Amino acid sequence: MRHLALISALLLATGASAQQKVQSAPGAMLRGLDKVNGQTVDVEIQSGQSGEVFGLDVALGDCRYPVDNPTGDAFAYLTIWEKEKSDQLFDGWMIATSPALNALDHARYDVWVIRCITPSGN
Repeated sequence: MRHLALISALLLATGASAQQKVQSAPGAMLRGLDKVNGQTVDVEIQSGQSGEVFGLDVALGDCRYPVDNPTGDAFAYLTIWEKEKSDQLFDGWMIATSPALNALDHARYDVWVIRCITPSGN
């Protein structure tokens, strides 16, 4: 049921309709925030790979964007866990324009999607 609600919210948040086509990108730009010291970092991760954002490991399953508007709203499937721990902190879709809709719940760090890395480099 949660997945159905998330998919519905995804469609509403991105202005997507049943006819709007999306395309998978080769990667995504993510931003991390250390809430203790206010430091931010931008990290580019390729689809199917993982990267580090402060003390968190982040795996990017897919990043999708509207075909007709490559600079439009991105949504990415992320799995996030603390380094050297197996428990997942987050596993699901994040939406660039609505990061609070399905957000990482961590006491110190925030991670959100900025945009997809499109083949044209946008």
